[in-house]
Amino acid sequence: MKIILAGAGAFGAKHLDAIKAIGNVEVVSLVGRTLEPTRAMAQKYGIPHVTTELGEALGRAGVEAAILATPTQLHASQAIECLEAGKHVQVEIPLADNWADAQAVANLQRRTGLICMVGHTRRFNPSHQWIHKRIAQGELAIQQMDVQTYFFRRTNINALGQPRSWTDHLLWHHAAHTVDLFTYQTRAPVTIAHALQGPIHPTLGIAMDMSIQLKAANGAICTLSLSFNNDGPLGTFFRYICDNGTYIARYDELVDGKEHKIDVSHVDVSTNGIELQDREFFAAIRERREPNASVAQVLPCYRTLADLERELTTER
Repeated sequence: MKIILAGAGAFGAKHLDAIKAIGNVEVVSLVGRTLEPTRAMAQKYGIPHVTTELGEALGRAGVEAAILATPTQLHASQAIECLEAGKHVQVEIPLADNWADAQAVANLQRRTGLICMVGHTRRFNPSHQWIHKRIAQGELAIQQMDVQTYFFRRTNINALGQPRSWTDHLLWHHAAHTVDLFTYQTRAPVTIAHALQGPIHPTLGIAMDMSIQLKAANGAICTLSLSFNNDGPLGTFFRYICDNGTYIARYDELVDGKEHKIDVSHVDVSTNGIELQDREFFAAIRERREPNASVAQVLPCYRTLADLERELTTER
């Protein structure tokens, strides 16, 4: 399978490492914002073509699909460009930073019938898969999820500590992981959603702290705390309080409420969530089926984010 990848930053590299591990997929073009760092990454991964134009890459011979690991503000428009070019597309989380754009992508996907998958990696992390399978088997029911998403990011830098050309967002990016995961794990839609935010940063123009409360149709609740002001420990920590046990997930690690480690190494063919996400995308293309985390499946998450944004705007 020949694909292109747009995004020569930290997450682009994660996808390229995953593709290398998967095999039988060739990245024929790498798209970046500026040529020199894009060429350097392409050389490292043996990619024959680089460009700063997505359309040029999509026009390469034999290209079936694209992966977008570009700035949030480009996700929706670039996903639409890929679908209009007749290519399957996986767009990194978030799908969009507003409800109208999210709907536009979903509507175009329905019209074209092409695969459009969104990088909601928490659905694929073995730790969360272990919980999901036990829920599906009737062994667990979530009573409450308590989630902390914490960074120390008071300047505009990426995961590698390098300057960013765009501004990250607690609601439309980081909250999207948990809002979607909550509905995926409870297997019920969100019926109540509330949010509070702290002061707006004077130069970044975003809230640096946020608190979100959710309730699902089956009665389960979720409390999510997010911050760009937290000086360690960093990352996202998920506490599942269930009717039959308590579990804490930290990326691909899982422990019970007493910190006893649970072996998740046999949950899937890899312990790398990005690799498992990419495997699902390629398998869905080959098998001509809807992937897990399709745009249709994750769209309710973005409707909830839009509802929360309206509440926060009123609050201001």
